[in-house]
Amino acid sequence: MLRLDSRVDSAELGRYFATLAEHLARTEVTSGSGEALDFSEGLNQVIGWARKTHAAGNKLIFLGNGGSAAIASHMAADFSKNGKVRSLALNDSSMLTCISNDLGYHRVFAEQIEMHAARGDLVLAISSSGRSANILQAVDAARERRCAVVTLSGFAADNPLRARGDFNFYIASDRYGFVEIAHLTLCHAVLDFLCGLRAPEDIFERVADGAGQPRLHLAIPRVIAPPLDGSSYASEAFAIDSVESAKR
Repeated sequence: MLRLDSRVDSAELGRYFATLAEHLARTEVTSGSGEALDFSEGLNQVIGWARKTHAAGNKLIFLGNGGSAAIASHMAADFSKNGKVRSLALNDSSMLTCISNDLGYHRVFAEQIEMHAARGDLVLAISSSGRSANILQAVDAARERRCAVVTLSGFAADNPLRARGDFNFYIASDRYGFVEIAHLTLCHAVLDFLCGLRAPEDIFERVADGAGQPRLHLAIPRVIAPPLDGSSYASEAFAIDSVESAKR
């Protein structure tokens, strides 16, 4: 609901972004069997898969509805142009309206997966609720095509998409804004690490400004990208800073 009085002070603004950062830092990752995995381990697996998928002549396929569709298109473009990794999003407007008109919107991605996906492709399925029928059917179709699947979901912890992927990234929030921004950030993190980009070393050392903003210590793991040939993963321990945000 739109509020006419929507001004916020610096403390509330700080809490908003601290909450977003906390959700990202507490991303939950599970395997296809439901086993809980370390955040950095899961992200490293996706980084490695993206590299090996491209090296094998295959492609990444991004799926999503609404805001998640925008993330899918954004990531397909960036992985292709910046990461030099074959990627596409199944968001062509004519194709979407054709399939949804003739077969129903629940089939809009599954039909395209059946036509275009090949064994060894990597499908990244993005859904805030994890309950969109067209995403679930697309993932099932990808499984039949022997594709690898990564899911990104939020809202309820027992959403069905979270149990469909080889690796499943879950944001424990019921706010669309937090979940969607977290999903976009996770995808961008995979791309940034693929491109060799790292966060500034001093980012957690910056102290409060004169306005009394709280200092935040975020539990962001240091991710070590696997070698290009996928033969092994870095043995260096992942550094995780303690989580502590200012209490008010």
